[in-house]
Amino acid sequence: MGSGITQVAAVAGHLVKIFDTQTSAVARAIESVKASLRRGVARGNVSEEDALATVNRIVPVTKLEELADTGLVIEAIAENLALKQEVLQALERIVARDCVLATNTSSLSITELGTALDQPERFVGMHFFNPAPLMELIEIVSGLRTDPKIVAIVAATAKAWNKTPVHAKSTPGFIVNRVARPFYAEALRLLSEQAADPATIDELVRESGGFRMGPFELMDLVGNDINFAVTQSVFRASFFDSRFTPSLIQQEMVQAGFLGRKSGRGFYCYAPQTDRPLPAFEPLGSSPERIFLSEPRPVTEALLERLQSAFPHASRFSRTTDPNKLSQADDAVLRLTDGRTASRVARELGIPNVVLIDLAHDYSQARTLAISRSDQCSDRAYRSIVGLLQATGFNVVRLKDLPALVVMRIVTMIINEAADTVHHGLSNQCDVDLAMRKGVNYPAGPFAWATRLGTTPVYEVLQNLATHYGEDRYRTSPLIERSFWSGRRLDEATN
Repeated sequence: MGSGITQVAAVAGHLVKIFDTQTSAVARAIESVKASLRRGVARGNVSEEDALATVNRIVPVTKLEELADTGLVIEAIAENLALKQEVLQALERIVARDCVLATNTSSLSITELGTALDQPERFVGMHFFNPAPLMELIEIVSGLRTDPKIVAIVAATAKAWNKTPVHAKSTPGFIVNRVARPFYAEALRLLSEQAADPATIDELVRESGGFRMGPFELMDLVGNDINFAVTQSVFRASFFDSRFTPSLIQQEMVQAGFLGRKSGRGFYCYAPQTDRPLPAFEPLGSSPERIFLSEPRPVTEALLERLQSAFPHASRFSRTTDPNKLSQADDAVLRLTDGRTASRVARELGIPNVVLIDLAHDYSQARTLAISRSDQCSDRAYRSIVGLLQATGFNVVRLKDLPALVVMRIVTMIINEAADTVHHGLSNQCDVDLAMRKGVNYPAGPFAWATRLGTTPVYEVLQNLATHYGEDRYRTSPLIERSFWSGRRLDEATN
């Protein structure tokens, strides 16, 4: 990370001094920058002259005292509170009183780190994302004693570096690592309940949810040890809030040394000539004989258009007061999940042949969709729905009958965490959406996604999850409660 930050500042035209207690680490960092710039030259993204000028602006130093004339120092050492405080104290004794001190941390409290300083008002968090030269986002994090003028200076500096700064108050996980926790936590919960295997859940999150990577392949890429450590850090710092409870499965993975790509094994095996396991798709079935389609509404309009295109002679429901009822194929009813299990829906509606379908980011582009069937549903009725969706061009995944399926569950929990972040004044909805799109490449920001879904469906899913599990983990954010009862969109309720 240090070499990446060095490259960002040097490319922007700054003279950059780089220090490490191990001189070999400095040499490796500079060589890393050179290699990155060579790749840029080869791709035509940077000229040889600019690459050489960038390297010439990087100056290795062997003592902290050589940083005395700097205007901004960014500390990027290990995520260790005491060690970071020790280095920051040493820097404060060396640099001028108007020098800005910053730390690159993903989870440590800026307020607590600043207690070691005589001038905590000039101390700020600058959380870069890896790889720093490529990732646009920087979280600018202020502690309780950080001067707002320092935040403004650092944000302006980030913009001058062609980065996108977002502001957060010092809180466990800041924006990205806090709001992203359900992406991993709910996938791990679904795995623990045997909803599906990792390859199938990853397939659904990518091909239906629109995320660039599934949660299990992403945990393997980052490292299960790192992901688990961040979750533990947020959990402890939040006074053991159940929403951030670590997973026993991931703990076992770490204890076994199954850390992911770097260890050769994680949720997947990375040994040479080892094939990635395939997702579990339903076998091909025949199309139903009788098909009825509902009138479209925004969240499912693309799905119904796709069904209508595949079955142009399908009849329309004359009238329905059930917005979640999408289609009827022979004797089976297809409904969008609202957070209840299919078996509960079948019991409460008095309709045995119920099949639920998962959310997709874009039904017109999705290649895979998840469904679940009620225990009361007949095999024949279930096969009618499978055939309907397969004829429309979807790979169909059958999940265990659990509430909210996969994409709907993960997305609504991300929205819930984002709403709580804004509700507590830790950031604003614009910065939260920016952070999740730019920092972790989500297909949509949580508030933008909530606007597309509508407040009522989000509220209902969360309420039904809470009812099913009876756990505080699924409590609804007060901001969503307020939005639901006022009838306003979630982004309007933030004002």
